[in-house]
Amino acid sequence: MTEQAQAQASAEAVTAALHDVAALGGFFVLPVGGPDEGWHPLDRASACGFTDLSAAVARRYRTGEPRIGVSIAHLGHAARLWSPALACVLLHGIVPDLTELQRADDGPALRLPRPAGWCAERLPDPALALNEQVMRHLRALEAGLRVKIAPRLLDGNAASALVGSAHVLLSARPELREPLTDLTTRLLGTGRLAGTGVITGPDLTFRRRSCCLYYRAPNGSKCGDCCLADRDGPSA
Repeated sequence: MTEQAQAQASAEAVTAALHDVAALGGFFVLPVGGPDEGWHPLDRASACGFTDLSAAVARRYRTGEPRIGVSIAHLGHAARLWSPALACVLLHGIVPDLTELQRADDGPALRLPRPAGWCAERLPDPALALNEQVMRHLRALEAGLRVKIAPRLLDGNAASALVGSAHVLLSARPELREPLTDLTTRLLGTGRLAGTGVITGPDLTFRRRSCCLYYRAPNGSKCGDCCLADRDGPSA
């Protein structure tokens, strides 16, 4: 029996954990089960490069620059992956198995058709397992993109989404500061997230080394963690 098989959590425990962290709101919502109508495999959406969501974002922000829509859609998707997974690990000691994730036909929402996951304490490296559950989906989306985007911009998006999720969790559960900061820091040093930015304060403020391009949209601005935030003018 493999280490992951030995670490498997019960379906009931995974479902309860995801239900609990959904109360944190927004990006932490990851429903389990329900009717199949209206959902399709996330891998299929990723293989198409999220062209529908990217176009919708571009229309919403009234930009004719396709890569802005792609980047913002990617950033939102990363937040929807990190938020429930990170909260489940910190609050319930469970790394959810995101392999079979599905995406809504009419928007960015995600769901799991069946609950699965692992008890973090039984895994040899919970942070590495969590990283892989999220980053595999972001790699798949990157491979399917129809618009050329700098890989380090996408890595910066993944890091920004991670720290943003951690910041929301810290605000809701300040007693988690130490383990949350430790896990977030460890994740920021793992794989492609390494070198994407640095935590700058005890409240998980962050400065990334790339830009999500939101400032290039009409009425857009530089985000709080943007590498351009202290510069007088934007760079391309």
